[in-house]
Amino acid sequence: MDMLQKPGLFQQDLLGTLRSRHSFRTFMQAIDRAGLTASLNGAGPYTVFAPTDEAFRQLPHGTLDRLLNPGNRGELAAMVNRHVVAGRQTAADVGTSSGHVSIGDAQITRPDIMARNGVIHGIDKVNLPEPRPR
Repeated sequence: MDMLQKPGLFQQDLLGTLRSRHSFRTFMQAIDRAGLTASLNGAGPYTVFAPTDEAFRQLPHGTLDRLLNPGNRGELAAMVNRHVVAGRQTAADVGTSSGHVSIGDAQITRPDIMARNGVIHGIDKVNLPEPRPR
């Protein structure tokens, strides 16, 4: 049997891969509510640094509810976009710091989850956008 024909081996796109992994449910909800599903369904390739559900639980109380509020869709989209870059970058491509692979303040805890149109790295922290001056 050809390796590429095995179920689940690079057959799903980024969103399908994220949905199939139960540790990224909150990030998927953020992508959906931000209206970015069509973008990530594209040909790509993209690299997604996906905060785990545990990372979202570490946010200050009320932050996730505020982000998911329909009136804050722009801020939510900015947060999601901070976790997506163009191109396919493996953990080796991203590089290491003190033996750990990181992006921003987050450590990559689940590297190189391959998808048809990119690669996903599970991270342990949500990288929030800088607050806008009022």
